Amino acid sequence: MKFKRFAYPYVVWLVIFIVVPLVFIAKYSVDYGGENFLFSLEHYKRFFNPTYIKVLLRSLRMAVLSTVLCLIIGYPFSYFISKFKVKTRNMMILLVVIPMWMNFLLRTYSWISILSKNGLLNSILNFFGLPTVNLMYSNVSILIGMVYNFLPFMILPIYTTLIKIDKEYIEASYDLGANRVKTFTKLVFPMSLPGVITGITMVFIPAISTFEISALLGGNKENLIGNIIEQQFRVTGNWNFGSAMSMVLLVMILVSLFVMNKFDPEYSKEVENGK
Repeated sequence: MKFKRFAYPYVVWLVIFIVVPLVFIAKYSVDYGGENFLFSLEHYKRFFNPTYIKVLLRSLRMAVLSTVLCLIIGYPFSYFISKFKVKTRNMMILLVVIPMWMNFLLRTYSWISILSKNGLLNSILNFFGLPTVNLMYSNVSILIGMVYNFLPFMILPIYTTLIKIDKEYIEASYDLGANRVKTFTKLVFPMSLPGVITGITMVFIPAISTFEISALLGGNKENLIGNIIEQQFRVTGNWNFGSAMSMVLLVMILVSLFVMNKFDPEYSKEVENGK
């Protein structure tokens, strides 16, 4: 109890930089606009027209696709490196983390030099006499940027969960006659689900709200909901409508977190114990 006072600075930081801004965003979202506050849901009504719903669905589709791709790539990779000795595992995880030390925009911008018309990819294709491809400013380039930037968020929690699985359980499974496939499907994968759920959450949330990746690699031809929100604040200056869109996106993220927690075995146990 005596250490509670050390948490006070964090509570103050939380209130100033998270709670207060959220209160202002909520206030702006229900303010019609003007010198005096006038409660109105007009900005929410405006958001739910076909144009913005289409953008929202596109953002949701891209976020789901990038999350699925990160899971397809990240789980086998995490499982693979978890089989090595500690020193080798640490080295491989370091290689995964190193790109994250670089600025996010620089990491994303580097893909322009790879995917552009005269970029590295087409240079390699030309060298082998193969037809070139035009991937820039498309959904494909945005997906590549998302997977590249968010893949470590999938790998790290899955890897952490896998290395915590007691090897004696696996050996016992083999002793009882289970083969590798059955051991994985009935033992390893279910025990690694908390890491999978965490990874999906950590990828989906930034993927659905991103605007830098789609702006740089999509060229504003394929706007996502994050781009529309950014434009409301920085270009058109319509803070009220931008705040309403932000609140809708926040609710979607909170709902997705709630749904994902329902699939988390550890969360389910805590709920049952609480009852």
